[in-house]
Amino acid sequence: MSGAPAAPRPASAEESLGRLDLLLVPPRARTGWRVLAARVVAMCMVELQKLRHDRTELYTRAVQPALWLLIFGETFTRIKAIPSGGVPYIDFLAPGIIAQSAMFIAIFYGIQIIWERDAGILTKLLVTPTPRAALISGKAFASGVKALIQAVVVIVIATALGVGLTWNPLRLLGVAVVVVLGSAFFSCLSMTIAGIVLTRDRLMGIGQAITMPLFFASNALYPVAIMPGWLQVISKINPLSYQVDALRGLLLGTPSHLLLDFGVLLLAAALGIAAASSLLGRLAR
Repeated sequence: MSGAPAAPRPASAEESLGRLDLLLVPPRARTGWRVLAARVVAMCMVELQKLRHDRTELYTRAVQPALWLLIFGETFTRIKAIPSGGVPYIDFLAPGIIAQSAMFIAIFYGIQIIWERDAGILTKLLVTPTPRAALISGKAFASGVKALIQAVVVIVIATALGVGLTWNPLRLLGVAVVVVLGSAFFSCLSMTIAGIVLTRDRLMGIGQAITMPLFFASNALYPVAIMPGWLQVISKINPLSYQVDALRGLLLGTPSHLLLDFGVLLLAAALGIAAASSLLGRLAR
């Protein structure tokens, strides 16, 4: 015969006070790198939400790399005028076009932050507890994600043209990291210039003035060895050269300096974030 159910034990005074403390005292806030990482991700997601409303930029940006591969790549593959290290020239060119298209997306990113300043959005962001480095990093890595979408388009076009790219998952992951780091640097370079010139017109002029020199003073179109001496010096301090070298090594398996390439890109991205963050307050005045 079962007994009557036991009555619930009354809570002691200490247990009641403990429960009351849980209600009155908020949980400990995240600090240090955890809050920085969370806010970087939040800012990145805010930037990427804009793609849901307008994907026109992604479609129009895909035209230029397609033309480079279809016209320039196919033509110079037939001419065989540029030494490409034993691989077809269009294979040699494809990683350079991936880096180029990513740079072209990122290098005008400062225009957006100037627009946000003019619209009053930047001032509102700066009065929040979010660190300036997190604001810049979120925008920088959002540009990297946009560049990744562009890189997928170029890879699809290159594959359709018969370019022998790798499909190794680890190498493709490395490609994604390289594209994001390169785009982060060039977007931070653009935002740094925006913090100096302060207007969209000036930034547009400077952006147009430096994009093609950066592209042609890299190894995207031709090996560094065939450049004149002065151009080789510029190429060796151009982050785009290290991005292209890493992409070629990962996608084609050609000789490269991956540790050096990743190191330079990491350092360039970190310096770019620091420089753009230091000028963000000047831009918002």
